[in-house]
Amino acid sequence: MPEGDTVWLTATNLSNAMAGQVLTGCDVRVPAFATVDLTGEVLRDVESRGKHLLHHIGGLTVHTHLKMEGSWHLYRPGTPWKRPAHQARIILTTEEWVSVGFSLGITEIVPTSEEDDVVGYLGPDLLGPGWDAVEAEARVTADPAVPAFVALLDQRNLAGIGNVYANELCFLRGILPTRPIGEVPDVAAVVALAQKLLQANRGRVDRSTTGDLRSGRNAWVYGRAGRPCLRCGTTIRRGRLGASALAERDTFWCPRCQT
Repeated sequence: MPEGDTVWLTATNLSNAMAGQVLTGCDVRVPAFATVDLTGEVLRDVESRGKHLLHHIGGLTVHTHLKMEGSWHLYRPGTPWKRPAHQARIILTTEEWVSVGFSLGITEIVPTSEEDDVVGYLGPDLLGPGWDAVEAEARVTADPAVPAFVALLDQRNLAGIGNVYANELCFLRGILPTRPIGEVPDVAAVVALAQKLLQANRGRVDRSTTGDLRSGRNAWVYGRAGRPCLRCGTTIRRGRLGASALAERDTFWCPRCQT
């Protein structure tokens, strides 16, 4: 599942491959922007902002979001694609590379001067150069009645935390997902651990919050409903929680390790 670490690695790989190169082709397969042609412009860099990707090309920003199914692939010209062509939403080509965004949840192009209109609402970026732990804690605790899981998942509070990390953070700090954030004794430690986890995982494809990369051992509670807790053996439970019914996400917790 794409979270802040996955998006950071994607941006880094894309930028390392294509930054500074002139686009020799541009195919945007989204109706609202299908007439945009960035051919001849320089791809200056690719940046992650939480779970969002920002391609800076000429004076424009290509803003994309992977959502659940999206991904960016890099290919050498003439190399077969690993996903069907009908899933491609945007194709950016240079003499050396073909970059394809598949099944992207968001694809839009805006003037770079107006970039904040699409990502300015985000909270401190856990993997960004301007990380501000004090601001992050203040945002997470702004509404004491909000369940801890929901407060951590809200991108207006912390940019980069997805469902996996929200569940794992609650377990590691012994917090029931439903506990009001105002009753969590040391939110600063939760925020610090969030950044530590994303920093530890940002350079690798296989994520782990346990220190073990083996399948079935790489997460404490996420995706482990009905299985024994890796710490105490109690059966992991599963529920749904969110700011609204439409925003509900799966929660996983150990009823013994989390209170």
